[in-house]
Amino acid sequence: MILCIETATTLCSVALCNSSGIIGLKENAEGRSHASQLTILIQELLEEYNTKINDIEAVAVSKGPGSYTGLRIGVSVAKGIAYASSKPLIGIETTLSMFRGFINQAVKKYCFSDTDLFCPVLDARRMEIYYSVFSFTGNKVKETRAEIVDASSFSEYPGSSVIYIFGEGASKCKAIIKQKNVVFDEEYRISAGSMHIPSYESLLKSAFEDTAYFEPLYLKDFLTTKPVKNILRK
Repeated sequence: MILCIETATTLCSVALCNSSGIIGLKENAEGRSHASQLTILIQELLEEYNTKINDIEAVAVSKGPGSYTGLRIGVSVAKGIAYASSKPLIGIETTLSMFRGFINQAVKKYCFSDTDLFCPVLDARRMEIYYSVFSFTGNKVKETRAEIVDASSFSEYPGSSVIYIFGEGASKCKAIIKQKNVVFDEEYRISAGSMHIPSYESLLKSAFEDTAYFEPLYLKDFLTTKPVKNILRK
């Protein structure tokens, strides 16, 4: 079994998975609850399925891109569990697990073809998004990046290819991108359950992170603002 942790967005999600699929899933959709809820959800999940940390094979965590605070909390907890239990740590790129989850969930909703392209999108504030582009077979057509959305976004791809844009940033894209070959799916929600396939692929390949030095994929620097009273020296 693998313990999967997903905190890249406002959803706090944990799952127990085996090679066949999802065993159990716990989630909290209340924004900014990661710090208070993540360890509780993990404990509840393990207790519900009568599982101890020593029973799992590895700890997998969404490594980004995504929310700076969410990623920092998720990775910190995952590293702590992996280090304390001497279990390997697996980092899964957020857009990859989104792609896997979307393909599995939407296969009955859409008629996919070999030429289709898939774009998992995360909100990066203002008019910016984090995204990757995948082919139907899972090959990454465009590397993960942060980019400002405009009317020409994704226009480099042939009109014969249907581009599926999904995730929390889909609505932002829909308001600007008007290409006829783009399908926006605003219903898809990321989940720790979507990590089970890439996590087991990494486990079989022994593609593990260095627990001591592993850091999330932030893509952008974390920006803070000074309180007004400090600026005014009051």
